[in-house]
Amino acid sequence: MNGFAEQWVELPLYLAGHVQLTLFSLGVGICVSLPLGIAATRRPRLESGALAIASVLQTIPGLALLALMVPLLGLVGTTFEGLGWPAPASIGFLPAVLALSLYSVLPILRNTVTGIAGVDPALCEAARGVGMSPRETLWQVELPLAMPTIVAGIRTASVWVVGTATLATPVGGTSLGNPIFAGLQTRNLSAVLVGSLAAALLALLLDGLIRTIEIGLERRSRLRPTAALGVIGLLGLWALVGPVGGHRAAAQSLPTREITVGSKTFTEQYILAEIFADVLSREPGVSIRRLPSLGSTVAFDALVAGDLDLYVDYTGTVWSTILGRSGIGADRDTVLEEVRAEIRERYGVEVIASLGFENSYCLAMREGDADALGIRRISDLAAHAAELEILGDYEFFERPEWDALESRYALGFASARAMDSSLMYEALRAGSGDVISAYSTDGRIDAYGLRVLEDDRHVIPPYDAIVLASRRFATESPDLVADVAALHGRLDAAGMQALNAAVDLDGESPRTVAAAWVEACLGSRASEAPNGSCSPVRSKIR
Repeated sequence: MNGFAEQWVELPLYLAGHVQLTLFSLGVGICVSLPLGIAATRRPRLESGALAIASVLQTIPGLALLALMVPLLGLVGTTFEGLGWPAPASIGFLPAVLALSLYSVLPILRNTVTGIAGVDPALCEAARGVGMSPRETLWQVELPLAMPTIVAGIRTASVWVVGTATLATPVGGTSLGNPIFAGLQTRNLSAVLVGSLAAALLALLLDGLIRTIEIGLERRSRLRPTAALGVIGLLGLWALVGPVGGHRAAAQSLPTREITVGSKTFTEQYILAEIFADVLSREPGVSIRRLPSLGSTVAFDALVAGDLDLYVDYTGTVWSTILGRSGIGADRDTVLEEVRAEIRERYGVEVIASLGFENSYCLAMREGDADALGIRRISDLAAHAAELEILGDYEFFERPEWDALESRYALGFASARAMDSSLMYEALRAGSGDVISAYSTDGRIDAYGLRVLEDDRHVIPPYDAIVLASRRFATESPDLVADVAALHGRLDAAGMQALNAAVDLDGESPRTVAAAWVEACLGSRASEAPNGSCSPVRSKIR
């Protein structure tokens, strides 16, 4: 079972990444906000403009701001490559720091302006009267008096950044969001609690250390020992996470090939990523870097940029979302071959295996409700849709498939509600909703007594699970490509559904389930595996 003990093993890495993101972003935010705030107090027009821009940035949802950094850095990378310069990473630490730094600007900037403006004008006049220059007045009178207010703004920013840093996971940033996102998707409450508790304690610790600095500045003693204690505490916190990062850097400096394996934000993706990690790590000199819970387009963009080596996508997603094609009437073989050819030509991405199963979007209802209404096909649903509520994941109602379903079947639901996919099944089971946009290989479909409605007009395109690889990985690591290619056709829909159920219903971890499947179906080495699909029963997975 997924218990607390398992979560504590990887907590130091997640905590170190979170501290580094937080402190680095705060440092950048302070370096930007303090000079800007000082300049704004001298130029009223700059003050209003700067505060307005900072306020607008603050209204952008944190996840959206983080996601925007990925394509922006991709454009910068393309420009740099054209100039012969090395391209910055489009996922991971850099986009997370940029977004978090912008998020920290408003409280620091506003408190800087407020603190300096709140200094008694008579004191500034007295300073000028004794011959101080404007620069000396700023450094020796205004800033010391305003510093407690400024530090209070830094305290506010630190709490905001610690909380928002948990959202760095979908753009590849290592943080305490890793166990939180994975735990939410796999219904692992231990992971969610450990990640959330660690983030809360970190926020309290940072706030306490900065508060210590604030107290010291308020006392304005010459040596300010209390403020020095807070600074030492922050430096100590940075030094504490250093050994974790240093150990990782040392491991990466060994003569190994580091392969970056990505996954999206649902159970099946976590399991498949762990299967790849298990298979590839059996090769001598190979280390695996995992980037879990990536956004769908973020993963593909990172693959194109070379920041990701491989991950699993689905032909329907690439066909509709990436290539902008219509899925109506398309057959599996045609879609697969066109996806393979077009993404190679347009993006330099290779399809190195088709795993053997489809995980397509489908509409599902409670079996009893479907029987009562006489609904077995989506075309049967149209006559009742006006009285029903449909639930979908975050992406579904913005995808081409939903537009096609609405128009082709003339579906007009009473309401449509987007929610987290891990909660969608529970909501339907509890009666909070009538129809969901389910995934065909989800183990909860059978376990919860749901009926998948037949797409009798063939609107939803095929969704074969395919392994996508970056051009660099496909070119530089043919032996590892062969290991992954050995997975071609080895996993059917029933087998994938059993693996998903082992995690979602039985509480196993994706890594444990993946390792059991590799051992049962591939033997000691992937390259020696026999042909044909393998679907071990759940009792063997457990």
